Amino acid sequence: MDHFLYRNGILHAEDVAVPDIAAAVGTPFYVYSAATLTRHYHLFTEALSPLPHMVCFAIKSLSNVAVLKLLGDLGAGMDVVSGGEYRRARAAGVPGERIVFSGVGKTREEMRLALTGGIRQFNVESEPELRALSEVAVSLGFVAPITVRVNPDVDARTHEKIATGKKENKFGIPIARASEVYAEAASLPGIEVIGIDVHIGSQLTELEPFEQAYLKVADLTRRLRSEGHDIRRLDLGGGLGIPYTRSNEAPPLPTDYGALIKRTVGDLGCEVEIEPGRLISGNAGLLVAGVIYVKNGEGRDFLILDAAMNDLVRPSMYGAHHDIVPVVEAPAASPTHAYDVVGPVCETGDTFAKGRDLPLVAEGDLVAFRSAGAYGAVMASEYNTRPLVPEVLVKGDHFAVIRERPSFDEILNRDTIPAWL
Repeated sequence: MDHFLYRNGILHAEDVAVPDIAAAVGTPFYVYSAATLTRHYHLFTEALSPLPHMVCFAIKSLSNVAVLKLLGDLGAGMDVVSGGEYRRARAAGVPGERIVFSGVGKTREEMRLALTGGIRQFNVESEPELRALSEVAVSLGFVAPITVRVNPDVDARTHEKIATGKKENKFGIPIARASEVYAEAASLPGIEVIGIDVHIGSQLTELEPFEQAYLKVADLTRRLRSEGHDIRRLDLGGGLGIPYTRSNEAPPLPTDYGALIKRTVGDLGCEVEIEPGRLISGNAGLLVAGVIYVKNGEGRDFLILDAAMNDLVRPSMYGAHHDIVPVVEAPAASPTHAYDVVGPVCETGDTFAKGRDLPLVAEGDLVAFRSAGAYGAVMASEYNTRPLVPEVLVKGDHFAVIRERPSFDEILNRDTIPAWL
């Protein structure tokens, strides 16, 4: 569910007409619904109750500080994968004890940042990282709380670029080697073992892969406890998918996911952490674009937008589908037309959809990409020297720009011409 609905034929973000935002900030732009973000966060907290738990929002899906503050004020923890994301979480007012640091390539500088600034735990992904963290913690006089990310070799049945739980993926340590890695962790100074971490991928649309992974984690918990480790926290990752189309097929609900967690690990007496990103932020955002031209081609017609692959890379990178809808609703039974929906970037890959049936549109019309809140703005670039697009947050009947579109002077002034040129 989201809060983007037609009213009197005009698409609204909560109680704000999308054309009003376009008039104020220009196109393209991202717009997020505070009500949708709030609702989706609460779906997870309710699904896990009464287990002791923390819902840590995966910042990599949507990292705007205003969004992080909204979720942090609700009580959310944060899952970060870089020093920059850690800084964003702290800038949003999230305390260190609610920040989990994941990622395969944490640097010593990032470790120092998190240890001195406060951290809930490090999800350690390799033995070299474990040893580096021990050295950094000892040098600072800190003890680093850790989980070890185990790779359960479970097929998440998702896109190959976002599957993370198979043995050929770069993430975690093989679950078969967990005992020896935990033994080393327990022997190192400056390290406190507190739990286990697992994450098998993103945009999962069925529960069975989660169940396979979590049952393995439950068995590992019992084994590690028998070996003397105080396993009291289970970080189960994220990855629950969202519906990108308006069809009747939908991924499992958070309530079903919560029931699975209780069934597989609920009897272990552990605090449970989950790290949802996409399901909280995905359907909470739109990318709104303007039509530059309608171009008639050889056997196909092109809808050329002012948004491009640098603004929303998912279709080009993953072959991902986003529903595209007109901002002004077409009358019932209006004719449709098949368009290739493309952007102005000089790449054939700058294509959002091929042969997509849409109501007839014209130059100057507005269209909206649904389910664009996750991995949209965060993956944008300035390719072709196209400015990053504004981000807007709506609450009720008002909106605020939470990231401005940079000017061309700001972009050009980042470059420096050396004195010898």
